[in-house]
Order: sequence, then structure tokens, then C-alpha cells
Amino acid sequence: MKANKVIRVLYHQRFVGKLALTEAKKAAFEYSEEWIEDGFSISPFSIPLKKQVFVSDKPYFGGLFGVFSDSLPDAWGQLLLNRVLQKSGQNVDELSVLDRLSIVGASGMGALTYEPETAMPDERQDFDLDELATQCKRILTTDYDDNLDELYRLGGTSGGARPKIMTKIQDEDWIIKFPAHVDRPNAGKMEYDYSLCARNCGIDMTETRLFHSKKCSGYFGTRRFDRVTMEQEERRKTEQYKVHMCTAAALLEADFRQPCLDYRDLMKLTKIMTGNNKADLENMFLRMCFNVFAHNRDDHAKNFTFLYDENNKKWKLSPAYDLTYSSTYYGEHTTSVAGNGKNPGETELIKVGTETGIPQSRCRVLMEQVRETVCRDLWNYMKEG
Repeated sequence: MKANKVIRVLYHQRFVGKLALTEAKKAAFEYSEEWIEDGFSISPFSIPLKKQVFVSDKPYFGGLFGVFSDSLPDAWGQLLLNRVLQKSGQNVDELSVLDRLSIVGASGMGALTYEPETAMPDERQDFDLDELATQCKRILTTDYDDNLDELYRLGGTSGGARPKIMTKIQDEDWIIKFPAHVDRPNAGKMEYDYSLCARNCGIDMTETRLFHSKKCSGYFGTRRFDRVTMEQEERRKTEQYKVHMCTAAALLEADFRQPCLDYRDLMKLTKIMTGNNKADLENMFLRMCFNVFAHNRDDHAKNFTFLYDENNKKWKLSPAYDLTYSSTYYGEHTTSVAGNGKNPGETELIKVGTETGIPQSRCRVLMEQVRETVCRDLWNYMKEG
């Protein structure tokens, strides 16, 4: 594989700018002149829209700015890519982050794409979920699998640690997850139940499904919020539209692999990014309450995302995702609540809400709405947990 010196960043075929690596292996980015004229800041805090060479100063994200790191796969996708490259005799240690972006090309999360694009395995449409789950389990416990290329094609550019595939269902883009070797046997059913409960709490969610399995209680699937379908009547054709996104980790250039945020930060970020949109601010408050009452402690900075609405030229909070019963190895929330990560409760939740401008009476209504719904819908999980 030929090493990439410079990467072109595009958004819907429009030239956004160029990425290069400094001698210190840090990313240097510069907007194109045409993008400066009528584009938008792809990461408002760290890469404002102006003529300047921006150089990342963070030791994580592989030297990239967070917005570009969001395009790269997390643990599962990286594992698959490394196995595929090793299978073909390539040394993965010689790959730069620009090489990895080139491999992602146009298939990453969000709307940013990268050129030149390195070709990877071709598509295949037919697959069996139980067989894919078995192959995923094999990949997690050994270096070998006959269908490694197919697994990479289906899930190599996805985010998150759990094995998954990305596929189309009735012209819509979906992510379907499989249990990791440390997961409970009913992990898919649990996440599906959590998604229904979150929706009942008033939390914005995309469509979710529990896909049938002959081997377990089912596989959890969610429709992607970074892909929408647009019907063009004059062509009688449905086309895919990619939505630009930034995780909270990317926006704040924060290392999501360790505790680095408080919900005060997320509420403030929501207020700034959305122009103090009341609905989005209350939805972030609901998510904080849900994660506390439903025991979702893996609430790290990459599990909160903002989407750019190009038509209205503003940012909005994305639908919620990765909501399930979870603990951390240190037994605390990855994102603390008013400084309390171990056992936050009503006092801390109200404090975070009111500090952001939500009236105390409204905070109590929203908090009780979540607590009652979680107790009703997820009691069995709470009891077992």
C-alpha cells in the first residue's frame, strides 16, 4: 500500500480542504478557498471557518482532529481492518492515520469522505445473521476466519466496540449488533428493551428492531441517523443523503477512552451548539436522567453526537444511541453528574439542569418522568443487575 502524503476532504463531492501530517505526526488541516466562501465550520471550536493551517495539539485521536477521527472505526472496525491487512501480508504498524482515512474513503460515519480512496473488498448482498454472529465471535477469540473480507465489508468502518454490520433494509441504512464475548446472552434483547424505554421517556430515538435469531433472544438493530433517504420525484428514484456529524468527544477534542466530562459540560455544549434550543436541551437532560436511573455507566464522550442541518445552517442534537445496562471497571459513570460519578441522584440531576437554565419545577417533572418509566419498563433488568 502506497503511503498517503496528503488527503483531500470532501462533503457531498465539494472540496472542503486538505489534510497532511507534520514531522511530529500531527494532523495539519487547511480549508479550501471555495469552502471558505460558502461552506461551514466542520468542527466549530477547533477548526473555525477561516484561512489558516490548523495543527492538532492533542496526543490522542492518532494525531487527528476529533472530527476526522469520528470517520475512523473504533475497536471492532480497527480489529477487522488489521486482520484483513495482515491476511494480505501488509504491516499494519506502517499505516498512518491518513492511510486509514484513505481506506475509509466514502464509507465512514457522517458525511465527510476522503480521497484518494483505497479499494477494499467488494459488496455481497446475502448473509445470515446467526452465521455472521458466529464469525464475529470467532474473530474476537482467534486470528482466523474464512469470511474475513466479507465481515470487513459489512462492519469495517463502524464505530463502537461491539461486533456489528452495516446494511440496507428497504433502502434505509441500518446497524445490527452482535454480542461480544463478554456480553450477556440476551444483550441484543436488553438493548432493544432499553431503546423502547428511552423512547417512552421522551428521548429522541431512531427506529430500532430486534432481529430474529435461532441461537439467542435476538440481535439489536438501529436505523442510522447519519444517513437519510430523499425521494426525487422527477427521477422516481430514492437517493441516500449523508449527514455531517460530530461527537461531543470530537467537538471538545476530548479523550473518550477515559472519564473526561461532566453532564454540566454536555448541557453547556448542547446550549451553545443548538443556539439554546429548548427541546434539545431538555432531551440531553432526559438522557442524563435515563443513564443514571437505568444504570448505563458507559456514557462516554463519544456516545453523544450533534448533526449539522445544512438546510437551516444550524446544529442539532442527534437521536440517542448505545443505551443499555452497563458498568465500568471503576464502577462509576464515565461522565460524572455535578461532580459525582459513583452514585449521582436527584440532587445532582436537578443541579445540572437548573445551572443550564431549565426551571427547577421542569427538571423535577422530566426527572420523575424518566424514573417512573425506567422502573416500569426495566425493573427486571435493574433487579438482575
